[in-house]
Amino acid sequence: MVRFQRMKRLAIFMIPLALLACGPDEPKGPVVSKEPTSIRGWIADAEGSDNGTYRTVETEAARKTALFQATNVWVDGAPYVSGGVAENGSFILLDVPPGNITIEFSVPPSIPSAKLVLNNIPGNADVLVPGIILKKDGTIGVADPKTIEVRTAAKIDKPRPTAQKATVAGIQVPVIETPLAQMITRRDWPQPPSTAVHMPTLK
Repeated sequence: MVRFQRMKRLAIFMIPLALLACGPDEPKGPVVSKEPTSIRGWIADAEGSDNGTYRTVETEAARKTALFQATNVWVDGAPYVSGGVAENGSFILLDVPPGNITIEFSVPPSIPSAKLVLNNIPGNADVLVPGIILKKDGTIGVADPKTIEVRTAAKIDKPRPTAQKATVAGIQVPVIETPLAQMITRRDWPQPPSTAVHMPTLK
């Protein structure tokens, strides 16, 4: 009888352990943010990539194509990000966690790392940074800071600025609430202007 009671207690104790063992598995691999942002733009140029030779439309196009093909990009601390740099210098990074973000561009051997730092980026935002310039000192410039955009979706008829501010490459930018229909481009590659060099007309 005593033996039966001991076995019964043992059986009752083992049931919760068995339930724990059969519980849901912990997620494996990278986990995408629940409020992913998209970071898009294009590279205008990189310091040190010009070899100083006489430039023509053809040589400049070839130089920049080689530059963009050699460029690597990644997001510091992000478990999973999709995207990259295209041959025309356009870049897109999807599923980037919101908040404070550091994106690194590398063009070996001249620029081991140039950091694009973004702060206070809201969840589900679309950030557009046109015409960035990769610098040898590890920073990034923007050809025209007024073209930087930080957008969030809202059920409104037309875009409107909010009191919220984000910082992109050291430049403070207002967060713009944007109609839902206009946010469909947030997963599209941006189109940079032509990289052709203006050639004077010979008379």
